[in-house]
Amino acid sequence: MLRRLSADDERFKEFSFTEGLNLIVASTTASSADTDSRNSAGKSSLIELIHFLLGARATNTTLAVNKALRHITFRLEMDWPGLDSPLGVRRSGQRAGFVTLEEDVTGPDDGAMFPRTGAVELPVERWTQLIERDLFGLRGDHPGVSGRVLLSFLARRISSHGFNDPTRTFSRQSAPEAASNLAYLLGLDWQLVDEYRQLAARRATRAQLKKAVDDPVWGRIVGSTADLRGQITLAEAQVELLRAQVAAFQVVPEYERLKDRADQVSRRIQQLAQEDVIDQHNLEELRAAVTETTDVEVDYIEPVYRELGVVLNDQVRRRFEDVKTFHHSVVRNRRRFLEEEIAELTERLQARRSERARLGEDQARLLRDLAEGGALEALTALQTTLGREEAALQALRHRFEAAQTLEASGRQITAKSVELQQAVDTDLQERRRQTDEAILLFSHYAQRLYGEGREAYLAIQAGRNSLTITPRIDSDGSRGISNMVIFCFDLTLAVLAHRHGRGPDFLIHDSHLYDGVDDRQVAAALKLAAEVTAQENLQYIVTINTDSLSMAAQRGFDPGPYIRSPHLTDEHESGGLFGFRFKTTGKR
Repeated sequence: MLRRLSADDERFKEFSFTEGLNLIVASTTASSADTDSRNSAGKSSLIELIHFLLGARATNTTLAVNKALRHITFRLEMDWPGLDSPLGVRRSGQRAGFVTLEEDVTGPDDGAMFPRTGAVELPVERWTQLIERDLFGLRGDHPGVSGRVLLSFLARRISSHGFNDPTRTFSRQSAPEAASNLAYLLGLDWQLVDEYRQLAARRATRAQLKKAVDDPVWGRIVGSTADLRGQITLAEAQVELLRAQVAAFQVVPEYERLKDRADQVSRRIQQLAQEDVIDQHNLEELRAAVTETTDVEVDYIEPVYRELGVVLNDQVRRRFEDVKTFHHSVVRNRRRFLEEEIAELTERLQARRSERARLGEDQARLLRDLAEGGALEALTALQTTLGREEAALQALRHRFEAAQTLEASGRQITAKSVELQQAVDTDLQERRRQTDEAILLFSHYAQRLYGEGREAYLAIQAGRNSLTITPRIDSDGSRGISNMVIFCFDLTLAVLAHRHGRGPDFLIHDSHLYDGVDDRQVAAALKLAAEVTAQENLQYIVTINTDSLSMAAQRGFDPGPYIRSPHLTDEHESGGLFGFRFKTTGKR
């Protein structure tokens, strides 16, 4: 049970709760309106704060993280299994992601070597797990059933439109999600019922894929299984080829130096070839010049002079001999020079041939080393390409799976739906004791409000898309009766869950539940709540306006023993729950 709600701000109206019925009374002025943009009496805010302290996300309880309230630390005292005294829970908007427990109730699950003493700070997610474990008996994995959703059935919030539908706690809650949580509270096979939620997820996926395929652009992205199968085959071959290349790749040390050396050798070989062409041409010219270099014949001169009747004396003859000797010397020197040039050119050609042969061997070795492997950068690039191709292949496989799901899931979903419906129907027959108990309780509560002749029951049946639980009270469809359907249904859930160890011992309602309800039913509901909570050892906390309470009193209900102080009002600044006015959104 909840024991006390307080805050470290002295302006806050502290409330203490007891077993049984607890009336939080508020009076409003004639000018008050539910849609007032300022926080007034704070009836709904009280329930929002309880949710905040019981692990609701800050985004779902914007009140506590309001700028005007962020600095306030709120505190809830509540009974906790295994503790002799109430457990204190503290949380503020400034550190909305954490709660402080004034006593460690985590137990051995957290793996601590020694028990911790004193206050412990926990993430909100861990606190929610403790609530599920100790208040609702949920242990291990329990997909489809959430402690927060279960609490929302036991403490509906007007901000979440929790009073619109008895089997939903917020307006957009899916029927399968709500059904699995209701099945848990009622003692049905919630794991079997949760398969409806899983099936709904498959159906939603198929609908999205079908919508995508029907789209002219996205249809090409998804593709057909036949096309994708061929693309996957080609992609797999490419990936295997790249994997083989990566496996055989050898990283050559100093790859860049070897590559530069190979380039230098190649350039030197080309340079030697060019020099050979020039020297070979010069060699041919020199050899031709050697052939043309001969002694000049002068023996014909003296016979020519003799025929002309000129006799050459000895002095002239000596002069001719000197000229002839000089000419022989010139020719001999020229031939020697040309021969030396030829020898030098021949030697250079031979040296280059030797160097070219050596460079050729070096070039072959370098090219062989480079061909056998590569640089680390080349291997990295190859591995990057492999990773990209593997990612593309995986994407194709995902598309293939999506296409397969789309093409084959329609009949599978239909068949599974029929099979699940039959399984749940069989389970309901086997759990007649649980369903009968729920039906009889709800009918009893409804007849206490509307008389023995009013037909009222729970219709529980296995549907194609979800387990349907429909609380019915024969009525004219007015809003007041619809709200009393929720009252009887929630009271049934709270009693059954507490009786069989599947839920805590409290139920909380906002005053909006009694809007539009006939004063006779208000009185009957409060009387019933007082009796049931006393019989079942439960706690019922309800916020209520003075006008509704006064009409119930006129119908024979005595509210005196159940009213909890203080009295809330919006007549002045300090009369509301927080003791001051501030801007807020929604109904409070």
